Amino acid sequence: MSKSTITPSKNPTVIAVANQKGGVGKTTTAINLGTALAAVGRKVLLIDLDSQGNASTGLGISLDMRKMTTYDLLVGDTTLSAVMQETMIPNFFIAPSTNDLSSADVDMVNDPNRVLRMRKALTSDDALACKFDYILIDCPPSLNLLTVNAMVAADSVLVPLQCEFFALEGLSQLMLTIREVKQSLNPKLSIQGIVLTMYDRRNNLSKQVEDDVRENLGNLVYDTIIPRNIRLSEAPSHSVPALIYDHRSSGSIAYQKLAAELLRRMNDNVTD
Repeated sequence: MSKSTITPSKNPTVIAVANQKGGVGKTTTAINLGTALAAVGRKVLLIDLDSQGNASTGLGISLDMRKMTTYDLLVGDTTLSAVMQETMIPNFFIAPSTNDLSSADVDMVNDPNRVLRMRKALTSDDALACKFDYILIDCPPSLNLLTVNAMVAADSVLVPLQCEFFALEGLSQLMLTIREVKQSLNPKLSIQGIVLTMYDRRNNLSKQVEDDVRENLGNLVYDTIIPRNIRLSEAPSHSVPALIYDHRSSGSIAYQKLAAELLRRMNDNVTD
């Protein structure tokens, strides 16, 4: 990794991308939101905390390139700078994962500070030597110890929510977990927002779900909606973000708009 590409800045904003339900576009959101933020000059680190390693694969990091991973970061004595590596996208770095991460819960079970390991990794002197504007943590599709570690280390949680009939089912448990982490472990934690994904304008159900979610969650719901889009589905098989695979697709355009909306919510001027 070339540290010369990272210039010191303010403390990074850490966002956990989480939903315990699988198949909601969580990793797709982490990859493409990170790509869109990097494209407007923000320095971004994506931490892959899913043992499936889809975020790593989606950013072109093959298994033989993953010598050090987030498992080593959490379970061993490895530093963040030793784990993270450059992606094909300028300003965008990743801390990759492998299937080893699936045993992390068990390997950390006897550590009384096990929920603090990600926070420690992000606040160590070594990590602080390489400042980012945004750190995105791609959480596993469950409310396990890895997800709690991400929430304890994060400033906020971004929740991708698929536009389907049971969209709100399970969301209450996620929000309860966020509230419990905030009360007991991380007072600064907040909900960054809810992002509606896989929206099909030809389907009345998508509109019904949107109306229901906005009625219940109000301003927490982003204005930007991520459509169901074949390019978003195809891009991972080519190991590139959709914004690289086809920047003109409706999915790519939506993620560019999502990044702009996030920057506005963060009062981070996109033109600086």
